[in-house]
Amino acid sequence: MKYDKHRNKRRNRIEIMFGKLKDWRRMATRYDRCLEVFLSAIALALTVIY
Repeated sequence: MKYDKHRNKRRNRIEIMFGKLKDWRRMATRYDRCLEVFLSAIALALTVIY
């Protein structure tokens, strides 16, 4: 597979986002058992991060 600079840049951004998300203990350990509550907590965390 050929090196695609643009694609690698997008992939790097996603990896950085997941790294920042894991700083939130609630996301890393997944305290919430209900999927809707978990996804809303992720949305809240991403809103605060960015």
